[in-house]
Amino acid sequence: MTNIETFAGKRIGILGGSFNPAHRGHLHISRQALKLLQLDEIWWMVSPQNPLKPVNDMVDFESRIESAETIAQDRRIRVTNIEFELDTAYTAETLTELKKKFPKARFVWLMGADNLMQIPKWKDWQQIFRAVPIAIFTRPTYTKRALAGYAARRFARYRIDETQAHSLSARQAPTWAFLNIKPDAISATRVRAGIGAVNMY
Repeated sequence: MTNIETFAGKRIGILGGSFNPAHRGHLHISRQALKLLQLDEIWWMVSPQNPLKPVNDMVDFESRIESAETIAQDRRIRVTNIEFELDTAYTAETLTELKKKFPKARFVWLMGADNLMQIPKWKDWQQIFRAVPIAIFTRPTYTKRALAGYAARRFARYRIDETQAHSLSARQAPTWAFLNIKPDAISATRVRAGIGAVNMY
């Protein structure tokens, strides 16, 4: 990545995932995050291999990077191979290393309601909540279960109202907001099945 001072004081959203493949849902969430969280830019953190997903279903890393670059049609979105560069495999350790590398940046972790529901399966997941502020976006069929799940209950007292989400990047972790955006129902699974065009918005 660029030198440290380039990102000093910048409000940066991090959207991690397999991007297998990247699709318009990633772009939709990113644009909503830029607007509602008042971010300067978003980094798409393409994971070399998600530890919770089978290797057999994963397209090769270079192809996933290319698909992300094709979909990320916004100058404020930066496609990255951060985990490959840092040689990290888990989100908690990646965020720790990113904060060391860019101590003056103001990071916000971005994820969907589906990941809020399953985050207790992630390695050192509570460390993620304590590392950076988190913005969670509604996903069709997941929202109610996610907000009733263990992670949401465990960190309930640190949740802020979505009307305050614009200040999320300036807040001290742990802090998180749930954003009820109008969802784009497409998913990577549907894209792989040939349902929906990935170049539509």
